[in-house]
Amino acid sequence: MFDALSVKDACVQWIRDFFEANGKGCNAVLGISGGKDSSACAALCVEALGRDRVIGVLMPNGEQSDIDDAYSLVKHLGIKHYVINIKDAVDGVTNAIPFELSRQSVINLPPRIRMSTLYAVSQSNNGRVVNTCNLSEDWIGYSTRYGDAAGDFSPLGGLTVQEVKEIGRVLGLPSGLVDKAPSDGLCGKTDEDNIGFTYAVLDRYIRTGEIDDCETKEKIDRLHRANLFKLQPIPAFRPGIPEKAV
Repeated sequence: MFDALSVKDACVQWIRDFFEANGKGCNAVLGISGGKDSSACAALCVEALGRDRVIGVLMPNGEQSDIDDAYSLVKHLGIKHYVINIKDAVDGVTNAIPFELSRQSVINLPPRIRMSTLYAVSQSNNGRVVNTCNLSEDWIGYSTRYGDAAGDFSPLGGLTVQEVKEIGRVLGLPSGLVDKAPSDGLCGKTDEDNIGFTYAVLDRYIRTGEIDDCETKEKIDRLHRANLFKLQPIPAFRPGIPEKAV
């Protein structure tokens, strides 16, 4: 049985401990999309650090149909926020590349520019960047390496989608944000449409190893194996050269 209140309290203390060790007095800086993950992360940081030390960054790429959800979140929490439209940056990089980008490159470019933007805001505001990915997304690699998969600390990295929703409810977040269908905001489809199975099925498999459909199991296992590298440090060649004697 998942005890959302206890886990929430433990996560809040973990955030405090992280800042004590890795940036005492620093601010938490995170992208605000208006979905459950960024909403839960922002609320956790507010409880851990106080609203004066949490900075939200809204980063539409041109027009964003659901940006009102992001505005409602920063208003609900009462946190400082910036709105930075990344369209010119995305277009600038796209137009500067002397060949036609692949579809995957086009999809992954905005998240990487958003992360560069977050670090620019963070470095200028005594910040630490919050990674807002959850365990379910990480398990199957449903994130952009050096995009939304980057950050300085990850409050939700050990929590499944269903668990994040329960944490969101305990935090008192509006139900419209907690239960909003997750989407990449690019192709008009939900995450579950894109991956081909529901997060409920994936979360049950992650936590219990139980799954009813063999094809879905094989797909999840294949995605997990193929994307493990995203969660690991960059491999580095170590030639074994002895250190200079002191």
